[in-house]
Amino acid sequence: MKEKFNVTGMTCSACSAHVEKSVGKLEGVQSVNVNLLQNSMNVTFEPEVVDTAAIIQAVKSGGYGASLADAKKEAPTPQNIAADEMKEMKFRLVSSFCFLIPLFYISMGHMMGAPLPAILLGEENILIFALLQLFLTLPVLFINKKYFTVGFKALWNRSPNMDSLIALGSAASVLYSVFAIFAMAYYMGRGDLMHAHHYGMELYFESAAMILTLITVGKYMETRSKGKTSEAISKLMNLAPKMATVVKNGEEVEVPIEEVHEGDMVIVRPGQSIPVDGTIMEGFSAVDESAITGESIPVEKQAGDAVIGATVNKSGYFKMTATRVGKDTTLSQIINLVEEAGASKAPIAKLADKVSGVFVPIVIGISLISAIIWLIAGQTFAFALSIGIAVLVISCPCALGLATPTAIMVGTGKGAENGILIKSAESLEIAHELNTVVLDKTGTLTEGKPKVTDVIPAKGVLKNPFLRLVASLEVLSEHPLAEAVVEYAKENDINMVTAKNLLATPGQGIEAEIEGKIICGGNLKMMQEKNINIGEYLKKGEDLANEGKTPLYFAEGNKFLGVLALADTLKASSKDAVDAFHRMGIDVVMLTGDNQKTADAIAKKLGIHAIADVLPQDKEQEVRRLQELGKKVAMVGDGINDAPALTRADVGVAIGAGTDVAMESADIILMKSDLMDAVTAVQLSHATIRNIKQNLFWAFFYNTLGIPLAAGIFYPVFGLKLNPMFAAAAMSFSSVFVVGNALRLKLFRPQKHSSDVDLSKTTQVQKEEISMKKVLKIEGMSCGHCTGRVEKALNELDGVSAVVSLDEKSATVSLAKDVSDETLIKTVTDAGYEVVDIQ
Repeated sequence: MKEKFNVTGMTCSACSAHVEKSVGKLEGVQSVNVNLLQNSMNVTFEPEVVDTAAIIQAVKSGGYGASLADAKKEAPTPQNIAADEMKEMKFRLVSSFCFLIPLFYISMGHMMGAPLPAILLGEENILIFALLQLFLTLPVLFINKKYFTVGFKALWNRSPNMDSLIALGSAASVLYSVFAIFAMAYYMGRGDLMHAHHYGMELYFESAAMILTLITVGKYMETRSKGKTSEAISKLMNLAPKMATVVKNGEEVEVPIEEVHEGDMVIVRPGQSIPVDGTIMEGFSAVDESAITGESIPVEKQAGDAVIGATVNKSGYFKMTATRVGKDTTLSQIINLVEEAGASKAPIAKLADKVSGVFVPIVIGISLISAIIWLIAGQTFAFALSIGIAVLVISCPCALGLATPTAIMVGTGKGAENGILIKSAESLEIAHELNTVVLDKTGTLTEGKPKVTDVIPAKGVLKNPFLRLVASLEVLSEHPLAEAVVEYAKENDINMVTAKNLLATPGQGIEAEIEGKIICGGNLKMMQEKNINIGEYLKKGEDLANEGKTPLYFAEGNKFLGVLALADTLKASSKDAVDAFHRMGIDVVMLTGDNQKTADAIAKKLGIHAIADVLPQDKEQEVRRLQELGKKVAMVGDGINDAPALTRADVGVAIGAGTDVAMESADIILMKSDLMDAVTAVQLSHATIRNIKQNLFWAFFYNTLGIPLAAGIFYPVFGLKLNPMFAAAAMSFSSVFVVGNALRLKLFRPQKHSSDVDLSKTTQVQKEEISMKKVLKIEGMSCGHCTGRVEKALNELDGVSAVVSLDEKSATVSLAKDVSDETLIKTVTDAGYEVVDIQ
């Protein structure tokens, strides 16, 4: 049995880990997944062994609140918990600085020569000086009380975290400073201004306030980076239309989507989103299913075909019967997958948090033992207390707390400079461990829209006249493939003529009258229905289909004109990016909703493995399967259909030109829609993690180096005793060092390979060379004199170099400048021969 619970009181990954541990210990509990961002928990358990009340009690005994989630049939409205938390963090941050700035000026300004009011100067005013610092510190402590409540609660539950270190460090500074105030008052009451002045110099209120404020800066930045994550489900919910047109009692009625029931007759017009899953009863259309299935080319639908809710009706009017509504629709299932995948992500245990579990008890132990030993040795309580406080202050977690966020902030900033938006510190951390990258095809590896790739006129048909007829016919159609044909014709300066009497045949193609002739175009089925013999071009069409292309056939009456192929072409950087991943030792897998032939054709060009015909659920399951094999997986995609897999993956990477839902579900967004930026993101992750580890090492090195000195080990022999003020200074120096080291990340540069540039240049040169050569098929030549006459006529044209072959009955023309087909045809015709084709 599986149930969802609401959990309250969690603030960090250690909290969610403690909840999982508390519930996981119960007998009968099989698995526990806590979602810190949504404050939820999914538990799979045996109801005959343990019930929900016992699970709730286990959470409460760990110091947190729990309740059974509302299990209504309707999908709940998602709450953006991170946004609310960010507002609170911003208030805490601004308020803390309002008190920290005057506190820092009063306590440290005189050391830098800054003027202070007379009432704060002189030994007679030293108590006022101290009390003012106390009153400025108390609001900062109150504003950031969460660190103390969470930190000490974690200590009480024997699971110390970063909040525990923050609470201990700042509390130690405050307690010692309060003790110093009492000592000052004591000695001033007895007229001993020397001792009073001594304790007046041992105030560390600014250290406590600084620790809390700086840590809050890091927490705010981290919360801000996660702020939009929970909007993904809202974006998914908003994808489906809010209203639907339903036939009731013979009349069309517009009703809210929630009132559509299974079996209702729904009407969908061109340009509208399909409201629910269903089956077409009347009409036909081309439906854009790319958002759900990933299929780049719209799918033609007619009576009896199934349609999916939230897909777009590109053309045509149809009536459909609703078969799945509410939480049963494909879109709702995707929403559920996103929720479950998000909840099943194990929290990333920070290296600092792991070490703090051992570091904090050791430091506390050393502090207590040191103080007790000096008391036993005969020293005063004040001496022993200062020793204990010095140990805590030298181990203060300021540098430890800054080690990760500073490097992350610089790393994410550097990513932004390169067009890479990294939404969370966790994703940047995990990316350096990746060994498998799963790529969506449509819009990620490919351009995401069909383009003309091959134009093959039949024998005796010239290319440009063929394109003129094809484009003139297709300009009347609303089909996306037709748009690609018309666009290609415009790019090649083909002038279209007027067509009329358009007739569309569902599932086959279209025909129209052009210049008094009936021109038809469509799939192979249309040619067969009209008994048009396409001869050897049947094999060419099959070859094109095997290459993952969509062939369209055209005819004039019963005369076959030629075949034209379209495909979703690879992006210029796809091959370079895949090769770069391979050089980094990362496996690459392509997942797509396209058919196997199309997928294999693309995969062969890239040298990768392809899995085709996959639905959104299959993509998410495939990512999960790879994870279960122990692999660290990144998913790169751009469609709504990729959202579950993006959320399930260890790192989700969204192409910037993709859907909002994909970008909200992902951890990293590539703003330039360049797959090479995914390679850069992994390289940046390696550099950042290396920097974080260096920061953590030096933070611990500086903090622990002074512990023996702070404990007074050298005092009996050398008289060396670490004053808490110098301990605080050492702690501050370690913070400066850590920040300085993090700034070195600004020198990061993506590692480029020369082949990345050279290959693209070579390809461009090859294209230019190919475009400057033409082959003319010529009828009428019968001897050497004929070929000589044609060759002479062509070579007399400016910028033309021609070689004529009698055996091939062709002229190969190399052009140094742009010469039109019409000029070449006229030159050959004037010489007494006929051009039947130009390629």
